[in-house]
Amino acid sequence: MWGYSEIYLTKDHFVHFINVDPQTDVKFHEELTGSHTDWLTLNVGGRYFTTTRSTLVNKEPDSMLAHMFKDKDAWGNKQDHRGAFLIDRSPEYFEPILNYLRHGQLIVNDGINLLGVLEEARFFGIDSLIEHLEVAIKNSQPAEDHSPISRKEFVRFLLATPTKSELRCQGLNFSGADLSRLDLRYINFKMANLSRCNLAHANLCCANLERADLSGSVLDCANLQGVKMLCSNAEGASLKGCNFEDPSGLKANLEGANLKGVDMEGSQMTGINLRVATLKNAKLKNCNLRGATLAGTDLENCDLSGCDLQEANLRGSNVKGAIFEEMLTPLHMSQSVR
Repeated sequence: MWGYSEIYLTKDHFVHFINVDPQTDVKFHEELTGSHTDWLTLNVGGRYFTTTRSTLVNKEPDSMLAHMFKDKDAWGNKQDHRGAFLIDRSPEYFEPILNYLRHGQLIVNDGINLLGVLEEARFFGIDSLIEHLEVAIKNSQPAEDHSPISRKEFVRFLLATPTKSELRCQGLNFSGADLSRLDLRYINFKMANLSRCNLAHANLCCANLERADLSGSVLDCANLQGVKMLCSNAEGASLKGCNFEDPSGLKANLEGANLKGVDMEGSQMTGINLRVATLKNAKLKNCNLRGATLAGTDLENCDLSGCDLQEANLRGSNVKGAIFEEMLTPLHMSQSVR
């Protein structure tokens, strides 16, 4: 028996009457509009989800889910005994994806790992959700802690490290820390921030301070035998009474270091390498620089009074305004050419 009639107008304004069977109304509407509204149930990892075909297809038409359910049985989807389509994925990570396809919002319950949801979104090819998840994961990461390491923290770290293990502290922030009188031998401080640190009487024998920031630090009476300080920044630091001289012959290397305004009075620096370093306005009174390499070094206005420069190489160094009073050994003109 026929039910009701629908009326519609053509562009020629003729009225047509179409008899519609109520039992085929839904199917007729789908064919007329091209929509997919039939309900279906998914069995995802043993958990059931009921949704519509349009939810799985419309928002992300190029996704795996859209291709799986765009056309009935296009992929030959397996069904369980209840007729639910089987999907072997994690249900807890699938739920946020399904909700996103429903309303376009990323909502994840507490305790759900966003990385897991991201992997599922990548698996199903939900491209727009991937972008949301990557932003959410980035925003959920704790802010990097750039606060300086304290003496207490570092001592605890030292005590927990086996003596034979290499201790690497590259790039760490020790700014303003009190590291005085500590045994810091052989530690790698490359590119570390040691500005304004108290390193007085510390043992830095053979430590690596390459490109480290030591500006304004106090290293008075520190043991710097065989230390590597290439291209380090020690501007304004105090290194009074330091020992750079290694009895075994291992020479300290400060090549290219910025030592502007440093106070190194009374330091033992036999054989030290200060090639092309900057020592402008530095105080090197009464230092032992015997056999030191100062070639190309900027010694402008540097106070070298009372120093021992025997056999030191000053070729190409800038000694403009430098003070050479009370030298322990005569300075030969062949040692400095400008």
